[in-house]
Amino acid sequence: MNALGLVSTRLCAGLMCRRSAVNLSSLRFSSGMTLSHIDEEVAKLLQLKAQLGGDEGKHVFVLKTAKGTRDYNPKQMAIREKVFNIIISCFKRHGAETIDSPVFELKETLTGKYGEDSKLIYDLKDQGGELLSLRYDLTVPFARYLAMNKITNIKRYHIAKVYRRDNPAMTRGRYREFYQCDFDIAGQYDAMIPDAECLKIVYEILNELDLGDFRIKVNDRRILDGMFAVCGVPDEKFRTICSTVDKLDKMAWEDVKKEMVNEKGLSEDVADRIGEYVSMQGGQDLAERLLQDPKLSQNKQACAGLTDMKLLFSYLELFQVTDKVVFDLSLARGLDYYTGVIYEAILSQTIPALVSTPAEQNGADEAGVSVGSVAGGGRYDGKCPVWVSALGLRGSFPSWSRRPSHVIPE
Repeated sequence: MNALGLVSTRLCAGLMCRRSAVNLSSLRFSSGMTLSHIDEEVAKLLQLKAQLGGDEGKHVFVLKTAKGTRDYNPKQMAIREKVFNIIISCFKRHGAETIDSPVFELKETLTGKYGEDSKLIYDLKDQGGELLSLRYDLTVPFARYLAMNKITNIKRYHIAKVYRRDNPAMTRGRYREFYQCDFDIAGQYDAMIPDAECLKIVYEILNELDLGDFRIKVNDRRILDGMFAVCGVPDEKFRTICSTVDKLDKMAWEDVKKEMVNEKGLSEDVADRIGEYVSMQGGQDLAERLLQDPKLSQNKQACAGLTDMKLLFSYLELFQVTDKVVFDLSLARGLDYYTGVIYEAILSQTIPALVSTPAEQNGADEAGVSVGSVAGGGRYDGKCPVWVSALGLRGSFPSWSRRPSHVIPE
């Protein structure tokens, strides 16, 4: 630091002397340096500055949001508030009360609950001897809350932000930080009653939000596991193959099959047998037909799931929501904790692309984007000493800020 200060002092002195009215040709410093020596030193400094990059090499600070996040302006917040009010009103009509939980959990609480998606959990640095992670969803924290407080019966809703270290696609509403609106029924009930109520809630909310045409796909993890078993999938590969099947809403069957064979190690014959089943869709009639399937009918898990699927559709008929619900064998939902009925709501139409930065504008399709899944859930028995059926609405609905006239009631 002292050497640098000395050089700078000399440089300033030389520059001032050059600008003065004094005859610098006769000027000499006590050290014996002349003006020519100073010019040489200045030239050396300028050369060094050029080598170091000068001012051009300095870091330019850019004001921007972190990758996978965004700001919401007052108009967008007004839309969100209206949407949340609609959702909360529906939750309360169905008898739910709300809770809150920390934004981070002990890492061990979240570990092993999300299958291959566990790699998307945000881990935090060691804080006072505790390994922590940001919550990935609101379901696992709720199961922890039930077990800690020894609660055996509750209907609860929770609206809060969750975090996923995902590869964001902002134009498709895929963020690293977003809201989830969860509704859960914990307790012991007659079969399929809480599951049917959760599906009824999805139907009511999406109808009231008026986001356009939608459908709700349903399946059962027991049916999937039975299907994998009769197709020849080894037991230890059920979950990883389930995660691959879950990609059918984003990838063509040929690509999914390629992943099963090349990355997951299945034979082509096994993958082809899976392909025959996952192409099936229907309603109660499909459940009845599969109960007569010569292979599936021999698997106890599959038969239990198909029997409950028939019962579920009978309740859905009473609720008058079967016009939007389809039994779809391709629905898998990759999370590990589901044990029974699973479901997912999908918007059918494309909507204008949401763009807020030049980078997003360059990647947006002027014709619009397919939103895809906006809600999902299922039964997850065994995570606490009660039966639980859950509904999760993705709070990052891209439509919230794209179609305000459809979202905000008059």
